[in-house]
Amino acid sequence: MESIKLKAESKFEISERIEKLRQRSRELAISGKRNLYTANETQLVYHWSDAGNAIAPRSGEHKFEGLSLGDHGCRVDCGKAFPYLDKMPSKLEGYKANAESWGKDFKFLMDNSPAEIYENETIVGEFHWEMNEVRPYDFGQHVKMLGKKARELGAGGNSHGHTCPDYNIGLTQGWGGILDRINKSLKKYEELENIKKVTFLKGAKYACEAIISYIKKYSERAFELYESETNSGQKERYLKISKACANISMNPPSSFYEGVQWLNFAVMTDRIVGHGNGYGKIDEYLIKLYEKDIKDGTLTRSEARDYLAEMFLKLRGQFFSLGGRDKNGNDATNEVSFVVMEAYDMIDDYNNLGVMWHEDMNKEFYSYVCDVLARHGAGIPSLVNYDVIYKTELRSGVTEEDAANVCYSGCQWYCIPGKEYCDQDTNAVVLTDCMFRAIDAAILDDISSFEELYEYFEKEIVNTTEALRVFKDAQYDVIADIWPEIVTSLNCHTTIERGLDITDHRGVDYQFTSTNILGIPNVCDSFFAIKNLVYDKKMYTLEAVRDAVKKNWANNEVMRQRFLNEHKYGNDYDDVDAMYVRITESIAKVMDNTTNNRGQQYRASLFQFQGHTASQIIGATPDGRYASEPLAHGCNPTAGRNTKGLLATANSCAKVDNKKFLGGSLQIELQPKFFDGKEDIYKYVEDFSKAYFRKNGVQINLNIMDLEKLKDAINHPDNPDYQNIIVKVTGYTSRFVTLSKSFQEEFVSRNNYEEF
Repeated sequence: MESIKLKAESKFEISERIEKLRQRSRELAISGKRNLYTANETQLVYHWSDAGNAIAPRSGEHKFEGLSLGDHGCRVDCGKAFPYLDKMPSKLEGYKANAESWGKDFKFLMDNSPAEIYENETIVGEFHWEMNEVRPYDFGQHVKMLGKKARELGAGGNSHGHTCPDYNIGLTQGWGGILDRINKSLKKYEELENIKKVTFLKGAKYACEAIISYIKKYSERAFELYESETNSGQKERYLKISKACANISMNPPSSFYEGVQWLNFAVMTDRIVGHGNGYGKIDEYLIKLYEKDIKDGTLTRSEARDYLAEMFLKLRGQFFSLGGRDKNGNDATNEVSFVVMEAYDMIDDYNNLGVMWHEDMNKEFYSYVCDVLARHGAGIPSLVNYDVIYKTELRSGVTEEDAANVCYSGCQWYCIPGKEYCDQDTNAVVLTDCMFRAIDAAILDDISSFEELYEYFEKEIVNTTEALRVFKDAQYDVIADIWPEIVTSLNCHTTIERGLDITDHRGVDYQFTSTNILGIPNVCDSFFAIKNLVYDKKMYTLEAVRDAVKKNWANNEVMRQRFLNEHKYGNDYDDVDAMYVRITESIAKVMDNTTNNRGQQYRASLFQFQGHTASQIIGATPDGRYASEPLAHGCNPTAGRNTKGLLATANSCAKVDNKKFLGGSLQIELQPKFFDGKEDIYKYVEDFSKAYFRKNGVQINLNIMDLEKLKDAINHPDNPDYQNIIVKVTGYTSRFVTLSKSFQEEFVSRNNYEEF
């Protein structure tokens, strides 16, 4: 059988120790012990359903069997519920919806989670239970009622994570320094008798103390293992772990190794809260420690690479960024940027990395990035246009100084680390719902022109967005009590001094509401066909089209073919692409004029997490699409409709004014045979990406694999040849065999380009 993907030949030899850790990580992933689940297909489309408020694991009191998003989490499923569930403080003392009660529960969970250290590790820490398994996550009946109303109009969302702490805070202050600030602020607000702030700070204190105790537990466990170990090499590792954990439990890390270990604990304890944050510029976080240790002769580049590789094998799908510019506008690439990429290159596994390109970026680094991306072919790293995301933040009212610190933080979104609660990736506007309501109203009113239909459509975007705003405001009124993001808040810039959680009003300076838009290309193609066939050529009535779509085109194949054969977005046709641009401008206009109850604007993403796979919920569309076929993937053309090649698709995508939106990734599936006989394959990726970014494209996700051959993996997941096939699913990466079948089928239905 021919290869599904290119053979990734690492430029760095992997040690026997790291190989054993890599094998354990792969076994955990393939077994499903690291899978992330979502409630059901309704949850995917609207980001809100009656089945569950958020993505949740399989075990525990609040379990459900949902759809697997793949090995996208760092939680390790041990197959049983938290054993002390009935002894949780909120069980014994009574549940209270406030930060102090939440903090007590978090501390109890951490205090009763084991410190497990495995042979060959130098980077330690993993967990088995999340907070939403041990504590209710319920907004209450009022919010649920508004959620149902929002969903009826094509909107939904959960204010659950998806922001970005600034780990420069903890890396320079240590958990002890953060605790000192909490105690100082707590004393102040107790004297001022501000009960709300005192309640939050007590919760923050419980959380910070829990993390400190948890890391100390690892130090103690490592020392126990050290005392009983007879192998000298392993004994030395245990002692190293013990000393490092003892120091970083309270103090800032004093070495590169301790810095990586500190980051592992910080991300891990943040993930226990059960959400999907980004984690900032890892090369910026670690460069000073790296340079100090290299200068002192206490660290080699190879050792640094190994430490990072270990962390990536543990943290799995968490997002770090590299590159970009510094506060003075200069290239921020440094030596750690290279070492991070080398670590991924060496292990051929994954962590979700994003490289922020700009015209002045270190040329050697970007060439290496493209080389790694091409050889591994699994969408790692994502390529992001720094200058566009910087302009997006400026356009939203972020100061120039803060906007300069913007970083890629997850899937296709970005924000200001430690200063922005962007509530991203878990809100949705389903644009096809707006389209259908506009068509129904236009039929009822017997309108006579496409322009009138489009006016109805714009009004429906307003109606849907308003329903979302009312729903989200109700969430924002209670979120800081129901589900405070306390662990994230510990590494944010104003939360402790203000005595407010990042989710609370004015907890941080920037609190935008970001909204994913589902189905833009389908609405574009539908409206373009309706304009031509209904209003210009008058071949059909709008009522006839609506009736045919409701019946999933049954007995209307000739009509369907006519609608299907109209020009489609993604082929560099100016006429239909102009419709796409017009729709995006309408969305931007509505979002620009919508503010949440924090007084800050809504921002749209030309992307939706996974709802395009749940096509049956949407039904057929007037672009000729059957109800059983997936919708377009984000801002990409519907699969099979872009027939003019990748360059034409890229040109269509780049016509949008991306600074008005919070992301919209160009997804590329490229056949390996394109590179047969070619040398320096990275140059093709490099030249294409630079050309796309110079046209103000914002993000590229690139898989290089034969989708036709990959279909066999759906039915033969136990084939060893398939078990380490890693794909960029949407904005996140996963092993293909761990995805639910519906996601696998959508993936292999995509355009498999044979050339750039």
